[in-house]
Amino acid sequence: MYLPRNLISHLYLHLLKTRHAQSPPVVVIVALEPDALCACRILTALLKRDYIQHTIHPVAGYGDLARVGETTVQPMRVQQGGSGGTVVCLGVGGLVDLGAVLGLEATEDDEDALGGVEVWVVDARRPWNLGNVFGGKPKDVVLGEVNGNGRSRTMGTENGRILQSYRPGQGGIIVYDDGDIDLELAVEKDAYCTLEQMPAVEDAGDDSDLSGSESEVESVDNSPPSKKRKSWSDGDSDGGSGNEDERPRQRRRSDFNDSTSSSPKRPPHEGLISTSNGLSNGFNSPGTSRTPSPFQIRPPPPSKEPSPRTLRRRLLRLRRKHESVLHKYYSLGSSYSEPISSLLYSLASELGREDNDLLWHAVVGVSSLELYGRSMAGVGISSALDAGGSAGWGGERGERIRQVLRDEVHRLNPPDPNDTNRESSRGESSGVIPTTGRSPTDTSIRLSPEPRFLLIRHWSLYESMLHSPYLAAKLHLWNDVGRKRLFKLLAKMGVSISQSKQNYTHMDMDLKRGLRQMLLKYAPMYGLDGLVPPVARAGRDKTGWGFVRSWGFKACLSAIDVGVILGSILEVGKARVRPMEHEVRDKQTSNDITEIVDAEGTREGEEYVGRFWEAYDALENVEALKHALPTAQHLHRAILRTGTSLIGKRQMRHLRAFRMGVVKEGPDILLFTHPSALIKLALWVGEAIADQERDLKGGNDKLTPLVLASLNERRGVYVVVGTGGSGGVVDFVARRERKERREAKAKAKEERRLEKKRKRREKEEREEGADEESEESETDDDDDDDDDDDDTDEERRGYGRNRFGNAFQEVVDETSARVRIDSFEHCVVEVKKEDLSQFLESLSMKAVVG
Repeated sequence: MYLPRNLISHLYLHLLKTRHAQSPPVVVIVALEPDALCACRILTALLKRDYIQHTIHPVAGYGDLARVGETTVQPMRVQQGGSGGTVVCLGVGGLVDLGAVLGLEATEDDEDALGGVEVWVVDARRPWNLGNVFGGKPKDVVLGEVNGNGRSRTMGTENGRILQSYRPGQGGIIVYDDGDIDLELAVEKDAYCTLEQMPAVEDAGDDSDLSGSESEVESVDNSPPSKKRKSWSDGDSDGGSGNEDERPRQRRRSDFNDSTSSSPKRPPHEGLISTSNGLSNGFNSPGTSRTPSPFQIRPPPPSKEPSPRTLRRRLLRLRRKHESVLHKYYSLGSSYSEPISSLLYSLASELGREDNDLLWHAVVGVSSLELYGRSMAGVGISSALDAGGSAGWGGERGERIRQVLRDEVHRLNPPDPNDTNRESSRGESSGVIPTTGRSPTDTSIRLSPEPRFLLIRHWSLYESMLHSPYLAAKLHLWNDVGRKRLFKLLAKMGVSISQSKQNYTHMDMDLKRGLRQMLLKYAPMYGLDGLVPPVARAGRDKTGWGFVRSWGFKACLSAIDVGVILGSILEVGKARVRPMEHEVRDKQTSNDITEIVDAEGTREGEEYVGRFWEAYDALENVEALKHALPTAQHLHRAILRTGTSLIGKRQMRHLRAFRMGVVKEGPDILLFTHPSALIKLALWVGEAIADQERDLKGGNDKLTPLVLASLNERRGVYVVVGTGGSGGVVDFVARRERKERREAKAKAKEERRLEKKRKRREKEEREEGADEESEESETDDDDDDDDDDDDTDEERRGYGRNRFGNAFQEVVDETSARVRIDSFEHCVVEVKKEDLSQFLESLSMKAVVG
């Protein structure tokens, strides 16, 4: 089932009304990523304010999710002595059948396996598992009454959609819809619900019965049976000379569970005048002439009911048609929808609980998506990097969400009238990047024209620009020529080398005040049009501006800064990795490591879960965030070093479908055994290669996807990630508007055609001959929509999406490579060290981008 966006608070309000002291705690299962972490903070803040007990279970992958289901969720069922309860999945479960993973599947002995457990799924990953969206109903809903269309509409649900009359608390799997299910999945909904209502029929895979056209199948009703028998199952070939209608009729009765009697039958045709029984054949009695009387109308022959074989053909054809719709949807590739932190903030706003803390968590969660390349075309580099300021995550829709957050910042942080003069000299009105609070007690959120530098408030200007992925790609900072360009840019802006290598907070105030204006002036000379947000029109349009929060005079952090720090804690740990750690690893490697430690990754997953609690505490502790700053700087230095080595030593190879690189040695190899850190490295390398390809080919051609593998020596596996190269941002809102315009034009064209046809008919009645002028005008109308045939690729659903998850699964099915798919990111897999070559060879023949 799914909860529409306009009823987002329906389940929570019912939970609030029905909770009491003896109620079981709410179980919150959360993924190890900044967006899910921020969403968890918002949800737990709401639960704490309402005195609702809850427990948090961070999970690193599907293995951990299954263990939580076995140890925590299943004991909540009524069948095992529990009293039901609520499970909230944040950032997990949207892509898989949660009933199967959590152990809530129905069995022969226990049809209602949910046992009063209600699972809420809040996930931004797509495609949805349609069993969760349109299924997942409790037993009472499944066995309810059926409306005239054969669709269940009891207990407040209609085709899986929860209505206002729905009463929670009975169990079930409920997906929170961000608005896309009703808008985008109408065809998939109809196909899924139709398949759900179909009777069970065995499909032996023999297409001989389905080879005929639809007209041939329809003509079977009134045509004599063919002498040539077609085999449609193994059992049909036995006993070939019997009555052909009799035996399939028995098979039909056993397969369809006596559903033939309930299927609609065509009513018999009736003549205009009723005839006697003797004239039922349309002829007179034998003693009279055979010429029919003019007052007697010959009725059509009585319609023959379709044979069971014909009914089976039709059912199989219809089933395969709807199954192909679902298969096509699952084959589109992965993508990301609205961030779940934004969705949880909408829930808080609906409840009237929004405040600065919850708003800040939502802002950090939304801003963190671009750090991991998550867009509406899956994980990959963005094709809209030159939009200015923050690259964002989803075209027009993403910008609308950020604009709503900016409006919330203005609403919850009104300007102080006493500080008007002070703000005129610095802050939002002058475009200066704030580095401190307005007062010792200032904890407000402000808008800031953030340049696309990395940790600029906590690094020198030179280091911040050097480690920026955007500048590294545009200026080619992996070689000496690129670094000379960076020094030339600083020189043009009037910033000396000594000044640029000072901490930004200690730089000359005049330089800091004029930094934005100098960047706007000189950055376009180097192709850096998106380095800083454009000048606000009339002081109001602040598209591309970032978010900054102050903690008095203690610290001032941007939302991107906090996202970078949280990510480094999750990927590296709160304590900075010691530089000598790689030397210990090299010594261990030389001392004959023959044993594989932690082959299944269990201890590694436990280590990742421990880092989650460090990041969870740091999100509301500014001192912990400042303490973790060296960790973030260390991680991004490692990304720059490793990326420079891969490109400088020409270790990137171009295969048939993608570029490929392997990280198997170096001082920072331990850092990139974490999938998220490896994704950041892959995005850095992919963006650099994409810029190189643009320079060589010219224009904005489709970019090449990238596969990057990193060796985990302790476990004897390679961590492999695949990032899309052509995707980035697909503007679905603009695409929908173009589709509506085309449909309106087609409708108007059809109306004009019918009108001209009517006028032509009238004119032909008055005079002989055809009206050539009207024909010419009609042919002119055929060319009206020629301009709508462009951008066919962009209009195709699934264009540019990351399909590495589908390709990985195809390789696993076709080869004997030992592969472990456990990450919630389906573009991440683990491959045994010995099977990497075989895996990549087979992967190179697959379609990895939609």
